[in-house]
Amino acid sequence: MNRASSLPRLVERFFSERLIRQQHVSAHTVASYRDTFRLLLSFAAEQRRTPPSNLELTEIDAPLISAFLDHLQTKRAVSTRTRNLRLTGIRSFFRFVAFEEPAHSAHIQRVLAIPGKRGDKKMVDFLTRLEINALLDAPDRTTWIGRRDQALLLMAVQTGLRLSELISLKRESVVFGAGAHVRCLGKRRKERCTPLSRQLIATLQSWIKEPPPHGTDALFPSVRGRHLSADAVQYLLSKYAEIARASCASLRTKRISPHVLRHTAAMELLQSGVDCSVIALWLGHESMETTQVYLHAHLALKEAALAKIKPHRHRASRRYRPPDRLMHFLHAL
Repeated sequence: MNRASSLPRLVERFFSERLIRQQHVSAHTVASYRDTFRLLLSFAAEQRRTPPSNLELTEIDAPLISAFLDHLQTKRAVSTRTRNLRLTGIRSFFRFVAFEEPAHSAHIQRVLAIPGKRGDKKMVDFLTRLEINALLDAPDRTTWIGRRDQALLLMAVQTGLRLSELISLKRESVVFGAGAHVRCLGKRRKERCTPLSRQLIATLQSWIKEPPPHGTDALFPSVRGRHLSADAVQYLLSKYAEIARASCASLRTKRISPHVLRHTAAMELLQSGVDCSVIALWLGHESMETTQVYLHAHLALKEAALAKIKPHRHRASRRYRPPDRLMHFLHAL
């Protein structure tokens, strides 16, 4: 393999050409893939005893990548989900390399064949209507910051926007009048429109009338006129959750995050009888499978379905007896 097709050149082209120029992926995706390759190349350099800049494509093979993924879980104690996200970044790179270096197709296919790891799927957390009201009542609306935060929380609970979508909103993102909605740029740079409730419309109309600090165009700015950071939203949400717990005991056992507010918006829609396909469009899900988690978490729907089932008339069950030794072995697994 000549130096023109070395690993450093391919990695540079993958980020600058494939991800940024051709696919226009978000800054979050670039950062995630960047961190993946920092970890992978450091691990490979240690295993191969070669500086990262001197590594070749053939040295990043399936056994090494499998060892790297195991290292993440055993030594760095990452979750199965994080492990699979790292593998997604590696697969994306090798799919790019398949077009750049077709002579290494066998090597590439062995890497792409590395399976993702199944993990336990937890039910989504969400807030009840009483808990939502307690959280929305927490900000002090006699202050500018309190009015901003109350509008932000209501926007998150009603629209289900992702945190990155929420903090990037501009004043021009909100459209009033007939069919009032908010426009945002979601995953894979897909723009979508989310309708606004009457309560949120009134809150936003009142909020937008207030002079923005330093003439900023951010819908929810900091006192310096900049877009709020993700950490700032996490902090203010934790602050108001702590206040709300004083008046709502059920919140004391719940961890509240921006994504929990997104789940809450989905569950509110589901409880109102909105179809899952519409909720998927509302939240900007790529697949309906992502939206199905809300059905699994909705206990009331399951109880309603159970109530419709007639009791079975059955005989007393007898103990199962396998027909032979092999079937006994299979039954015991």
